[in-house]
Amino acid sequence: MKNRVNFYSVIIGTELLNGRRKDAHFAFLNQELLKRGWEHKASFVIEDDKELMLKIFNLIKSDEHSVMFCFGGIGATPDDFTRQIAADAFTNSQMEFHEEAKKRIENRFKEEAYPHRVNMAYLPINAKLLKNVVNDVAGFYLEDRFFFTPGFPSMSQSMVLEALDRHYTKSNIKKYRKTVTIVSSENDLIEVMKKIPTHLEFSSLPKIIGEERRVVISVAGYNQDEVNFAFKLFLDFCLENKKEYVLEDTANWEEQNRVAIDDYNKRVKKEGLFSDHFRSF
Repeated sequence: MKNRVNFYSVIIGTELLNGRRKDAHFAFLNQELLKRGWEHKASFVIEDDKELMLKIFNLIKSDEHSVMFCFGGIGATPDDFTRQIAADAFTNSQMEFHEEAKKRIENRFKEEAYPHRVNMAYLPINAKLLKNVVNDVAGFYLEDRFFFTPGFPSMSQSMVLEALDRHYTKSNIKKYRKTVTIVSSENDLIEVMKKIPTHLEFSSLPKIIGEERRVVISVAGYNQDEVNFAFKLFLDFCLENKKEYVLEDTANWEEQNRVAIDDYNKRVKKEGLFSDHFRSF
């Protein structure tokens, strides 16, 4: 397959795991990837732990198709390890003061750039910069595929857009997906599931409505004929066993309907809709 890309996100911050902060990075990056026809391969939320960070970076580096977005840990405080660990993983621990990054910090903070803030310009060798629209303290990236941004969404989100717009504008790989909702239990479908080739993306999502069991089956892949063949196995099962089915994800539109009804009810309550009507009786 040409131009295959596996996107990873690494979100660093003990404060996310202990509940002091809520993560906003995954949802934003995932949304931007999907807009461009890309998908996440994996996402990691980890504490500020040097050994764990290095293991995760090395794991991602071992995938020759990997592209990584890392959030957090590039500041000037003692618990900001990302710049050093990035160097350990990607540049054989070699680091240098990036002159342009240093200049931006000095221009922004003047004498307050020293003695600590200037260290945010000490980067892995051969790093390229990502613009920080908030305070001009740059993010950075390596090999046009490993991107490092601050933990503040107000800073990182524009960097994500810059990186994607410059290097990963839109996927030219078409992914084929077919979905069916079957009135059945998952247990009845297991033998069919076993026949699905492991390289295809497959999911089975059960749903119980009253006494009725339903299963939403999704099959996806990059070869349309393979997807069609695997998907037909489920349709053949339905015909042979007289199972009702709908060629869409009914669980999805049921959820959309529920959200729409909830929103409408909230609006009614907030705006007092119908109140004038009922007063006239």
